[in-house]
Amino acid sequence: MSGVNRRGVLAGLTALGAGACSDLHKTKTAQDVFRTAEDWHRAAHRLLAGRERLAPEYRPDQRSSDMRGNGSLTVDSDFYREQLANGFADWQLQVTGLVAEPLSLSIDDIRALPQRSQITRHDCVEGWSAIAEWRGPQLGTLLDRAQLRPEANFIVFRCADTLYGRPYYESIDLVDAYHPQTIIAHELNGAALPEKNGAPLRMRIERHLGYKHAKYLTAIEAVASLDDIGGGKGGLWEDIAGYQWYAGI
Repeated sequence: MSGVNRRGVLAGLTALGAGACSDLHKTKTAQDVFRTAEDWHRAAHRLLAGRERLAPEYRPDQRSSDMRGNGSLTVDSDFYREQLANGFADWQLQVTGLVAEPLSLSIDDIRALPQRSQITRHDCVEGWSAIAEWRGPQLGTLLDRAQLRPEANFIVFRCADTLYGRPYYESIDLVDAYHPQTIIAHELNGAALPEKNGAPLRMRIERHLGYKHAKYLTAIEAVASLDDIGGGKGGLWEDIAGYQWYAGI
């Protein structure tokens, strides 16, 4: 997607987030309009960009001086503070739901999987961007090991942090789940993922805006439908502020 089109999507989604503070987005007419626009956006994006086309990658010397934290900067729980202090020795990532072989993986297990490194640009719905290097296994590797069942259509990410008292979650479909740049990152710029950036694990879904990149990851769940997850719109910001579920750029 060109820089002009990318900026247009960012501006449009920023405006949507601001407008969501009113009650307009709660009306049935507005919801129907938003859904139609989102469906068109997803179809057009995949038609133009292709399902497997990679997001741009950059040279090491093009990395930003800092990858700022955004949203939650930590997890306010005794368990998280204990894990942070001991290097997340007891942190487990669960792979559950519509799978034949549920998984429970430690951080060492995650590091032992085949790894992908990529230097990409993070685009926030608030309008800022940063280039950083991320490393971790591809999500598709875990899904293959867990053996998705045929009725699985979406992948839900469960997180340890909360927003407005509600657990953070996000979701994507199987096209994005198996995209080669969709990884579970445990390193940022060659070092362990920092607390402010979602330690010990966060998603990188490189063809989407930043709110899709769930941090403080605790579980990955395969589901047939998003209707009964959270508020039914596929993510916490989608539930509470009317953000688009498909945030492709």
